[in-house]
Amino acid sequence: MKKRRVTLKDLAAELGVSMATVSRALRNSHEVSDDMKERVQRLAKELNFRPNPFAQNLRMEVPRHIGVVVPNLVTHYYAAVLDGIEEYALEKGYAVISSNSHENHEREKAAIDNFINMHVSGIIACLAQDTVDYSHFTEIHEMGIPLVFFARTCLPDLFSSVVANGDEAAQQATQHLIDTGSRRIAFIGGPNHLDMVVRRKHGYLEALRENRIPIDRELVACGKIDFDEACKTTNSLLDLPNPPDAILAFNDIITYAAFDTIKSRGLRIPQDVAIIGFTDGATAAFVTPKMSAIVDQAYEQGRKACELLIRNINGDRKIYREVIPMILKIQESSRKR
Repeated sequence: MKKRRVTLKDLAAELGVSMATVSRALRNSHEVSDDMKERVQRLAKELNFRPNPFAQNLRMEVPRHIGVVVPNLVTHYYAAVLDGIEEYALEKGYAVISSNSHENHEREKAAIDNFINMHVSGIIACLAQDTVDYSHFTEIHEMGIPLVFFARTCLPDLFSSVVANGDEAAQQATQHLIDTGSRRIAFIGGPNHLDMVVRRKHGYLEALRENRIPIDRELVACGKIDFDEACKTTNSLLDLPNPPDAILAFNDIITYAAFDTIKSRGLRIPQDVAIIGFTDGATAAFVTPKMSAIVDQAYEQGRKACELLIRNINGDRKIYREVIPMILKIQESSRKR
């Protein structure tokens, strides 16, 4: 049995009083006796009642709201996803409230809790990099609140998701590096528990296997998604007795950390170290040499995630897994020949 959000009507029925009495008691109104206030507030706490700030006047046409939680709102990717969500939501009569988890599990949980308290119609989420406990999302399912994941996902048996074909894209990018002469190809990724990291690393390894290039575990470096940490990782790779001659970077933060580190050491891109990153194409064109990029169709991902969420809100209980293909954009940073 799924839990559901407890309403004023539920409290009133349990206590055998009117909804108006319950509402006044929760507001600590002088119109209600102290005994009734105590009974109402005790029951509300027991049943985990959460007031709805958007329902103060049921006769008003209050906008329907969707909550969106992202790990890092300042990056182009998440901004573009949010743009797609907002455009589709607007077309369907919904307003969007966004929250930035800053790649932090506790802030992600707080954002989800705030959305529940706001009685949003549904939630779209991308996991923070340190989230390994999914109980706050299980609670969402038990309460019957529609939720769709994008990019970094979990609980595939419970929720729909929108992802990219990161495995295929990583394989194509690695194959390009091999075809242009690289053999010591490093992969710099994020935390290994993230499904997005698993997919992209898998594609990289498949390309090496298909070309019968031995897999060197020293060249597979997965850790925290952080610019300074990625710089340290890149330096460690370049300090190896047999350093990489190419790098495949997991996302834009890691891509530009690796790019800056290579150049800071006086190495030439791509002659000494070629690089391809999962990043947006627009930014990739503004560095020298121009960055070869694996580009998400982020706006389309956002629209699709919102479409699936609104389907769920409207009663569609099917679990979908939509894959939006990425685009490999070869520029100067990977062309050794």
